[in-house]
This record gives sequence, C-alpha cells and structure tokens, in this order.
Amino acid sequence: MSTNTTRPEFEALEKGQEVATRTVELSRADLVRYAAVSGDFNPIHWNQDFATSVGLPNVIAHGMLTMGAAMQVVVDWAGDPSAVIDVQTRFTKPVVVPNQFDTEVRASTALTVSAKVAALDPEARTARVDLTVTAPDLTDPEATADSAAALKVLVKAQAVVACA
Repeated sequence: MSTNTTRPEFEALEKGQEVATRTVELSRADLVRYAAVSGDFNPIHWNQDFATSVGLPNVIAHGMLTMGAAMQVVVDWAGDPSAVIDVQTRFTKPVVVPNQFDTEVRASTALTVSAKVAALDPEARTARVDLTVTAPDLTDPEATADSAAALKVLVKAQAVVACA
C-alpha cells in the first residue's frame, strides 16, 4: 500500500472543492479496543445496562474516537500528519453503537465523513477544511443503521492544513 507523503498543492485547491469522503464502521469491539488504548473505561461506552440507566439510548462511542476518525480523513488527504496545524469541533449528538453479533461481532453503525475546502489563505498557504460528520440516529431501539435518518454528530468540525 503506498502512502501519500506530499502535501496538497495550494494552487490546485478551490473553495467548495470536496477533497475526501469516507465511511467509518464502528462496532462494540471497536469501542472496547479504543477504551484500552485511551484509558477511558467509562461504562457508557461498553455496558448497555449502565448507559440506559443514566439516560442514554444505548452504548455510545467515545467522543474523541468520533473526532479522531473524522479528522483522520483530513490527515490522509493532507499526506503528512504535521501538515494539519489546527483542529476544532463541537460534539452535538452521541454516536449510538448497538451490540450486533452472531458468530462474530459486526459493525452496527457508521460515521460518514466528507471534507470540503472552506477557505484558502494565500499568504499562509493554508486551506481550512470543513467536515460534515453524520451517523445513523439509532436512539430508537427498533432503528437500523440502514434505515435510520442521518444525524450530524459533530458541528464546526474543521482542520487547517499547510499546503505545498
């Protein structure tokens, strides 16, 4: 697998240009693995009984996992992690991750991420990339990821990328 190691060419970018899209599937197993590496073992991220007892519809993904997965789209497009010089977002809705398995744990939800150039700074040679990040509204226990309406789970999600 080849990896892009060059930054985006500033002159090739236009405001409104879509630069990346991705779907990131999530399962309960992903949440457990993330908890292990982050040290965040809050039971709202893995224990359905606990999550519902505190008023949540089901287990929810870690906010930083959601943000990191979304921002990875920009990092991959930028080709150089150090090119991403600023990141910001607001969390608006939790990403509900129902338990789904048969003989194996399966993804039960997915983030949909699209990234567009929102602003260009010719003096600094940077591009502000705005992200749209959605996940299925699985607050209804009968809803499925395929049929549920999409909810914006992050707003004002943006990254500033230094360009070549």
